[in-house]
Amino acid sequence: MPTRADALSLVKEWNKDEGHVKHMLSVEAAMRAYARTFGEDEELWGLVGLLHDFDYERFPELSDHTVKGGDVLAGLGYPDVLVRAIRSHNDATGVPRASRMEHALYACDEITGFVTACALVRPSKSVMDLEPSSVKKKLKQVGFARSVDRDAVLKGPEPLGIPFDEHCAFVIDAMRGIAAELGL
Repeated sequence: MPTRADALSLVKEWNKDEGHVKHMLSVEAAMRAYARTFGEDEELWGLVGLLHDFDYERFPELSDHTVKGGDVLAGLGYPDVLVRAIRSHNDATGVPRASRMEHALYACDEITGFVTACALVRPSKSVMDLEPSSVKKKLKQVGFARSVDRDAVLKGPEPLGIPFDEHCAFVIDAMRGIAAELGL
């Protein structure tokens, strides 16, 4: 299987928007933290998080996103379980989420973007002092980060059996671990 360095190189080659790269790093951090919590393969889960949107700048149409990129990943030697997990986070593919890893990816995707938005409007512009209560308050503000799918943010952790508040705190904590890399 290709290494994390290989995956990061691919992400940076395919993405010129630093915000997209930071989003994928955020999801990677959350996925690695969940893998440790669940006793799963941290490298595999981390690569799924890191690569989940690597093709978005080239294939922004939902009918193509993760489908064409998944073909690229398969051609580069990434395992089928990784490709399937990545495809499952895009509902347009019709690939149902079945594994814990697939549910974790879906749960971590939208919330990391929302947590980033919440951090950036704080005076500190940091996740270091961000609390789940602030995230919940911002979720109620329809005009704030309006492109974020609030249903996915709120219901994403349900299949994992994790309450939203706990999931939110967990993701914030995972992002704190790479806050300097994220500029947060």
